[in-house]
Amino acid sequence: MPEGDSVYRATARLHHALAGHKLLRSDFRVPQLATTDLKDYTIDAVRPRGKHLLMRLVPPAGSDFQPVTLHSHLLMEGRWDVYSPAERWKRPAHTARVVLYTEYATAVGFDIAQVDLIPTDQEQDLVDHLGPDLLGADWDSKQARKNLLADPERSIGDALLDQRLLAGIGNVYRCEVLFLARTHPLTPVGRVKNLARIVELSHRLLQVNKDRGKRVTTGDPHSREPLWVYGRAAKPCLRCGTKIQLFKLAAQNTGLERDCYYCPACQEMKE
Repeated sequence: MPEGDSVYRATARLHHALAGHKLLRSDFRVPQLATTDLKDYTIDAVRPRGKHLLMRLVPPAGSDFQPVTLHSHLLMEGRWDVYSPAERWKRPAHTARVVLYTEYATAVGFDIAQVDLIPTDQEQDLVDHLGPDLLGADWDSKQARKNLLADPERSIGDALLDQRLLAGIGNVYRCEVLFLARTHPLTPVGRVKNLARIVELSHRLLQVNKDRGKRVTTGDPHSREPLWVYGRAAKPCLRCGTKIQLFKLAAQNTGLERDCYYCPACQEMKE
């Protein structure tokens, strides 16, 4: 599932393949952009912002058009792939939502839930609500802690997934960070004594994994168990041997339930 590190890698691949190249044609397979034609626009840069992907394009020289930003949010299932012009796509064509063709590469956005095209000077309006980006130049650990503490009764397991507080953490890192910090997911933020460590661990884990092809939190990229608790329900804890537990944790702001893994011994709820 896309989290801050995977979005970072996707943007790096797209930037490497597309930046500086002119579009031969574009194909938008979403209703609101079905008639859009970006032919002859040049991709200037592809950048991440939390879990959001921002592709900036500049119009042909001498035209009356303005620079635009193609914004996409991968949510749970979305992904961008890059192919050589003659290469066969590895995913079904009917799941493609955006296709961008250059002389040397074809970029395909599959199963992307959110696609927007806006003037680049309005780009900030789409991402201004996000908290400090764990992989961005604007990372501010003090502001992230302040944001988390704004609602002290909210569970730390829920708060970490709120991109308005800090941007980039998804369900995998939520579970792994709280395990490493020995914190029960249902602990109210105001009662978390090691909040600074949780924020620091979140930043460090995403930084360490942003250039890896395989996400690892246990420290050994060659291990058969790269994660401490995520996806390991009923398996023994790698630290103490207690069976890992799984429950559904609903988001306070959306009601959406997500799987939450934890070790009941290592992450005992403190009174």
